[in-house]
Amino acid sequence: MIEIKNLSKSFETSDGSLDALKNINITIADGEIFGIIGMSGAGKSTLVRCINMLERPTEGEVVIDGVNLLSLKEKELREIRRNVTMIFQGFNLLMQRNCLKNICLPLELEGVNKKDAKKRALELLDLVGLSDKAKAYPSQLSGGQQQRIAIARALATNPKVLLCDEATSALDPKTTRSILSLIRDINNKLGITVIVITHQMSVIEEICDKVAILDNGEVAEIGEVAEIFRSPKSKAAKSLVYPEDNEVEVHSEFALRVVFNGAEATDTPLIAQLAIEKNIAANILSASTKSIGNKAHGVMILSFADEKSLVSAKQYLNQIDGVLSEEVKNVR
Repeated sequence: MIEIKNLSKSFETSDGSLDALKNINITIADGEIFGIIGMSGAGKSTLVRCINMLERPTEGEVVIDGVNLLSLKEKELREIRRNVTMIFQGFNLLMQRNCLKNICLPLELEGVNKKDAKKRALELLDLVGLSDKAKAYPSQLSGGQQQRIAIARALATNPKVLLCDEATSALDPKTTRSILSLIRDINNKLGITVIVITHQMSVIEEICDKVAILDNGEVAEIGEVAEIFRSPKSKAAKSLVYPEDNEVEVHSEFALRVVFNGAEATDTPLIAQLAIEKNIAANILSASTKSIGNKAHGVMILSFADEKSLVSAKQYLNQIDGVLSEEVKNVR
């Protein structure tokens, strides 16, 4: 278990002290895939560097399996980092080494003999689906393949925790999905705890069990991913879950946001159902929905002619399983 307790981190700048993190409290269970998300400057990368003590917190504690990392000496911290490894947006592979030797590197640094290191590296190449790339060099690989090699290298020392700092930000959507699927598969097979640092809510939705939303160095909201997607409470969470709110102009004061979270898809569109069953006309201001396995997911913003229509529509929609509607305020 990872426990982050009352953690704060400040940096001294030419303009004075900068509070990058403020009183962070997060608990991550063993085997969990936990997301940490925020906009640029929210403090998420500083937080992940505090977890493995690449940055030392100004205040608070980072406790892993009952051990407070701030109490450890450098030699003891090196042992912890063997169990808490990291992958990055830029892959950080050594270009002069082939894939096999890149994966062997952390084992060589630990003094593992070459035969055993090679055996472990070949097992990991197979795990990440690149057993045919042992002798290839990073420059000969695609971005997704390079990240797979970076993941294999991070797993070489049998870590308990894998930190992913914007690990898919440099990849196209299709490759991103394949890397996230690989991470989920590794989590299932090895039981490794995964912490995903990202600014993309789609990454959180795809892979994470729980999420903490950072805003200006503080935890704005934390909880199960499904619950936060269904009903975000904080302004920061709503901005990430409903980015279309910042793009839509609502000329009517009577508007609803409709969230589809696994509603049964039907032959009759929802807006048509409203008109047929309740005689309520709705104007679609924006819609971002998709059907997955005959289930509807996504968000739609509707406007109505008057308050009576809005209230009736809200009552009708909220009776449908997998649908949640709420009034939209001050949308620009």
